[in-house]
Amino acid sequence: MPPGLEGGVLARDLKVAGSRWSKGRRLSAADLAALAAEPPADRAVSVLLAEPGEIHEDEAALRLAAAIRRDDPGTTLRGPSESRVDLVAAVPGVVEISLRDLERLNRLDPLEVFTVFDGQTVAPGDLVASVKVGPHLVPESIVAAGEALARRANRIVRVRPFRRDLPIAVLVRESISGTARERFETAVRDKIEGLGARLLSIQYLPDSADAVTAALRDLTTGRRRAAIVLTAGGGTTDPADPFFVAVEALGGRFIRHGVPAHPGSMGWLATIGRTAVVGLPSCGAYSKATAADLLLPRLVAGQPASAGTVAKLGHGGILNRHQRFRFPAYARSLEAPEG
Repeated sequence: MPPGLEGGVLARDLKVAGSRWSKGRRLSAADLAALAAEPPADRAVSVLLAEPGEIHEDEAALRLAAAIRRDDPGTTLRGPSESRVDLVAAVPGVVEISLRDLERLNRLDPLEVFTVFDGQTVAPGDLVASVKVGPHLVPESIVAAGEALARRANRIVRVRPFRRDLPIAVLVRESISGTARERFETAVRDKIEGLGARLLSIQYLPDSADAVTAALRDLTTGRRRAAIVLTAGGGTTDPADPFFVAVEALGGRFIRHGVPAHPGSMGWLATIGRTAVVGLPSCGAYSKATAADLLLPRLVAGQPASAGTVAKLGHGGILNRHQRFRFPAYARSLEAPEG
């Protein structure tokens, strides 16, 4: 082989001495000796030599991935493999992606960053994002520009972990008995415990504004305060519904009447002090995966009970069977409409 090729990069796959060498391989002195001893008979060997200011694709991907991850305890790095470095979930939680900053970064040719969906729930070991650089050699200045953009951003990709043992209570304003009651309680328990939270209580209330107000007051103040209260059985379109009356009587604030996703668009969200109050859609009381199963994980992971949190559900809010992968594990086997 010609002198000066050590450290050069293969531009094409090769088969040498019965082994496959992948494009992008950095040639060592031993590689060059093997090639000289048994050069490929069927093709020329293309080798790229770095110009001043160029770095190898693996180094570029590692640097950019580290800048994106920063010190996020919710992810770890894996790779590189064929110039691709993955961000992998280290904890169960919700993926948060700054779409604007992700798009800005991907305008820097030839940097590539691709992710799962914003708001998707993940378990440890799940792939969250990948970083790749197309050419085998890339100007270091472009990588530095990508690093700077990633560091200026609040955070392009992260996994917000579920808050373990978060107390969640359930209020039901209707009479349920027998098998239906068992199904409801199993479904609610699966939702809560499936996110690592703790079921504080399930209370069945009469159709009385006073009774609902007293129960909500008990759960939003003092030592038994729940971080989240799930409500079921209310009349979501009736302003005089006892749940709505109770929220106002306790000085609460309604965040959203309705959720921009289907099924589950009749859910609602309010706050009373530091407690989030979620109105479960009637279609989600038993066996269907609904918008509540995308909103609840966000709240358990510490996202605020705000209009902004709810508004994000609109993108990808047609929750048909093809969207199951976005739900928490407990909801992936539930029924889903066609959309």
